[in-house]
Amino acid sequence: MNKISRRILAIGLTSGLIAASGSPADAHSDAGPMTAEQKAALEKVVHNYIMENPEIISDAIERLRAKQRLAEAQADKEKLVTNRAAIFEDADAPVGGNPKGDVTVVEFFDYRCGVCKRIHPIVDELVKTDSNIRRVYKEWPILGPASVLAARAVIASRQQGKYLPFHKAMMEANSNYSALEIMEMAKSVGIDTDRLKKDMAAPEVDKIISKNYSLADNLGLNGTPSFVIGNTLLRGGRDLESLRAVVAEARAAKKK
Repeated sequence: MNKISRRILAIGLTSGLIAASGSPADAHSDAGPMTAEQKAALEKVVHNYIMENPEIISDAIERLRAKQRLAEAQADKEKLVTNRAAIFEDADAPVGGNPKGDVTVVEFFDYRCGVCKRIHPIVDELVKTDSNIRRVYKEWPILGPASVLAARAVIASRQQGKYLPFHKAMMEANSNYSALEIMEMAKSVGIDTDRLKKDMAAPEVDKIISKNYSLADNLGLNGTPSFVIGNTLLRGGRDLESLRAVVAEARAAKKK
């Protein structure tokens, strides 16, 4: 029996106990523990009630899920408040869109993440069609050594002022992200690859990746892509209209 089934059974047993005994107080009378016959009779009452009213099972499951969603949403809000500076004000995080935009869209991504690649043009369109969005990039390489190598290269490209075009090239590439492939993509956007290799070894790159790992852990993220928009934490991909709706909510909240 799974956890939800046990919870449902507990609800059913309570209902049956009250129905069979008259009241909760009667159920805990001085008559002592139930006999085997009484227990069997109670279980029969519960079984018959559930069979005659099967909708109570789906109702109970939906109430449980709603309660869990509410608790998770509240926990997310608390995490966003606690980590607000690291999310929105990290001077080491690359910024795109309108740096002075009234709504900030923060994305955690991995260049080897298929969903990240699929949602990349959607986020681009969101920012392109809303001139008041500030976009913050959080490199979170969680899919192995090639992901880490790719993240290091793009972070290091900031030293040459090439982060945004290199990020775009890397996100749109169909690549295994070997060192050779990464350097070829770097050349394609005008990066000095000899300098890039040196900059990739800088401790500042380790610092940025480490901070992003720590922040993702503090926020309870479970994979890429993940987003923070205003006071909303989104795990997984979204379509354009869904993202626009969350941006609108964040904008409206700031005006209150």
